[in-house]
Amino acid sequence: MENQSGKPCLVYLNRTKPYLFVVALQFGSAGMYIISMAALSHGMRCYVLVVYRNAVATLAMAPFALLLERKGRPKLTLSIFLKIMALGFLEPILDQNLAYLGMQYTSASYTSAIMNAVPAVTFVMAVIFRLEHVKMKEARTQAKIIGTLVTFSGALLMTLYKGPAIDIRHSHQANHHANSSSNKHWVVGTILILIGCSGWSAFYILQSIVIKAYPAELSLSTLICLMGTVQSAAVGLVADRKPSSWSIGWNSRLLAPVYTVRYDKQYQGIVSSGITYYVQGLVMKTRGPVFVTAFNPLCMVIVAALASLILAEKLYLGSIIGAVIIAVGLYSVAWGKSKDRLGSAPSPSTSEEKSNTYQLPISAESTNLVIEGSKDEVMKTGKPKVATK
Repeated sequence: MENQSGKPCLVYLNRTKPYLFVVALQFGSAGMYIISMAALSHGMRCYVLVVYRNAVATLAMAPFALLLERKGRPKLTLSIFLKIMALGFLEPILDQNLAYLGMQYTSASYTSAIMNAVPAVTFVMAVIFRLEHVKMKEARTQAKIIGTLVTFSGALLMTLYKGPAIDIRHSHQANHHANSSSNKHWVVGTILILIGCSGWSAFYILQSIVIKAYPAELSLSTLICLMGTVQSAAVGLVADRKPSSWSIGWNSRLLAPVYTVRYDKQYQGIVSSGITYYVQGLVMKTRGPVFVTAFNPLCMVIVAALASLILAEKLYLGSIIGAVIIAVGLYSVAWGKSKDRLGSAPSPSTSEEKSNTYQLPISAESTNLVIEGSKDEVMKTGKPKVATK
């Protein structure tokens, strides 16, 4: 009786586990936005932050990968290695660097809002690489297409219309920040963020492909962070060779790369880089890349609240309206993706038929013999059927 009463709880836990994982990722991501913005505001170069972030993630994840996956780790072929190199370029180099630069031109809350366009970009890329099936007559496909267009419209609105400032925290510090931020190049910053957003989407797509060929999540996360460290170090040394730029202390310049050890994809270290890659891989195995990106609006809300309280940032009307539009489009895409899962689920009758059938392939040169038959037939006659393919 105890086992039977515990089964529904386990089933419910397994069903909700992907949702709990991605929600936790959004909280970690929000913290990364705030901490990274604080470090950049104190003079830390984005190139340096990316190098330290991925280096810490590599050191943090490597022991677990070596110990926990020493027996089940698949062979690292040249093809997989090159794909991991590409992952290290798309996320640490393209996405993180450009997103940090865009954040410096705009704000943390603005960047987190624009990043909600990732699911729409991911959907477009998934269609291009045939990871998503498009049938125009189906409601789920129409929802994903409309959601993509709505998302891009919201991002465009945020780029072209800033609007009046909404002062949540009335203080001299907030007014000073608003005056200084008004001179920033919002259009340039938005373009940089959108390019980084595209790199993030491409990373999701490629990661979902690589994880199938190399199903060792911890090892894969460690290798991605390692390749990101090597490539970002090369970029950083070219961009800035001053020793002072690479120095860190017991402040946000140290906390940012440690925290960002990678929680999600974009602004993390131990919490953000390594853990993010690992959890993303687990969820992608069952839910796919679009599902992982469908919870980004939660991060936007958290960042907006913390940025106004901690960083004294002001929200602008155009950003709020655009963020709401992006969130509507995002959930339209997510709804269509959820219908994909329901439509692809196997029917109970099909599962029963497969479970009641014995199939044993036997190779004999060019002839394949398959011994098959239902359980009842085998028990009654004692002889299975033999079919030739």
